[in-house]
Amino acid sequence: MDEPIIDLHSDAHFMGEALRQAARAYEAEEVPVGAVIVREGRIIARAWNQVELLKDATAHAEMLALTQAQEAVGDWRLTDCTLYVTKEPCPMCAGAIVHARLARVVFGAGDPKGGAAGGALNLLQFPTLNHRCEITAGVRLEECRGLLQTFFAEQRTRPQNGSVPKTP
Repeated sequence: MDEPIIDLHSDAHFMGEALRQAARAYEAEEVPVGAVIVREGRIIARAWNQVELLKDATAHAEMLALTQAQEAVGDWRLTDCTLYVTKEPCPMCAGAIVHARLARVVFGAGDPKGGAAGGALNLLQFPTLNHRCEITAGVRLEECRGLLQTFFAEQRTRPQNGSVPKTP
């Protein structure tokens, strides 16, 4: 009876769902980022990076999830939704998140060089924009960061277009 109770509405639970999406990206040799959007305690969208698969620079997990969520809700406004994503959103995704008016963004691994939720800059709370999102960072950080680090370490050892593999 001392077993912990699993809270199916916790940030850790929903980040686990985003991690499952990131694993799908990893298996497809895409940058392993996964996203889910939650409304009223239910997942209404799931997506993973598909830039290479779709040959589309905008096919980030967040962008694909936003499109699904807007379809599920029947509106472009997602004011009562939370996005869970394994990596801090880039400026493109952050701009779309603000325009869709998500209430909250929860991410795992930060991106100090290119993140737009407090890493390199903070578009999600930019004072002159018409909407600001609540941000929660570092949820299941080690798992999210570990997946990205493993992926990029493997990429560095893989031959690119017939070239000799780089040494670490």
